[in-house]
Amino acid sequence: MIPAAPPTPGTPASTPPARPRRWLAAAATLGLWTLLGVLASAQMYFTLLAEGQPVRLWMAASAQLPFWYLWAMLTPLVVWLGRRYPVKRQGWPARAALHIACAASLALAHALALTAARRALGLATMNTFGEMYVRFATAYFHINLLAYGAILGVSHALDYARRLHEREVTASQLAAQLAQAQLRALRTQLNPHFLFNALHTVAMLVRGRQNAEAVKMLAGMSELLRHVLDDAGAQEVPLRQELALLDRYLAIERVRFHDRLRVQLDIAPDVLDLRVPNLVLQPLVENAIRHGISRRAAAGLLEISARQDDGKLWLEVRDDGPGLAAAAAYEALDRGAGVGLANTRARLERLYGGEGRFDVRDAPGTGVVATIVIPARAADAGQAAAR
Repeated sequence: MIPAAPPTPGTPASTPPARPRRWLAAAATLGLWTLLGVLASAQMYFTLLAEGQPVRLWMAASAQLPFWYLWAMLTPLVVWLGRRYPVKRQGWPARAALHIACAASLALAHALALTAARRALGLATMNTFGEMYVRFATAYFHINLLAYGAILGVSHALDYARRLHEREVTASQLAAQLAQAQLRALRTQLNPHFLFNALHTVAMLVRGRQNAEAVKMLAGMSELLRHVLDDAGAQEVPLRQELALLDRYLAIERVRFHDRLRVQLDIAPDVLDLRVPNLVLQPLVENAIRHGISRRAAAGLLEISARQDDGKLWLEVRDDGPGLAAAAAYEALDRGAGVGLANTRARLERLYGGEGRFDVRDAPGTGVVATIVIPARAADAGQAAAR
């Protein structure tokens, strides 16, 4: 068995989701608050004009624009607070109380800054700074609370839309990688070397009048190919379904290797309905047979185990072959070997991020062990009952 190479740049697994540029977001934020300020200025101008109080447009703008531009300056802080302390279903009362406190504090700070700005522009109408501050704090308090809530809501909506887009991109990448895994599995079964060995075995069985065994092997090949084609599109399947596919594959290999291939399963009963990536075990077993079992003149042992520990599902495929150092010597002869393992590593990264792990190493004593660690997640009722 040889180790898998990391995903090459340019593959779907290495392409990060695009994010909007910060300057574009800043320009859009400033433009929105400017539009609101212009509308407020126009409303004040025409209202005073209708009441018989002529006022210059620039004076109306200087009276209204500071209110909105101050909120433009506060917008990054509110967005940061919303992302740092998002209001989620779990623990929402505490987060909601926190944002109410932040909104009230920023409303008072906004009134203080607005008082200073209007005095600097010569628009002070009260005798003292304190009197102006009290007036603005009470008059605009509810508006400031609404402004905070509006920024928080828009920020949450934009973040949700971005995450939804990223999930759609990730789903399309996973679909492409699943198609590659299926093609890889089909190519493994249909390559000339495999077909030659399988058909040669069938011919020997027929000549030896072992027709039942020949028919069994042909049926096994048919079932394996049908299963791979029927499961197109499924990203995850219950472990019991993955093991059923593996059993079909091993049935063919057992006929080829006769008593040279011994398979030992150690599957904990409580993991059979946990979800695993579709076609995740077959490449590991194929690699173990090709670079472990087939390199031995004597009988070889293939061990497949699955267990659950601390919320994680551990899958291991182990052989008692010559080990990684000896297997590497055959790498030049096996062009493309390791592609299935590289694909496995990339799929785990896209499906589970930092929660998934895959490594291939020398086993204690002799042979190689491939280990997959993923979150232990139960399959839904429909999946668990399938097949």
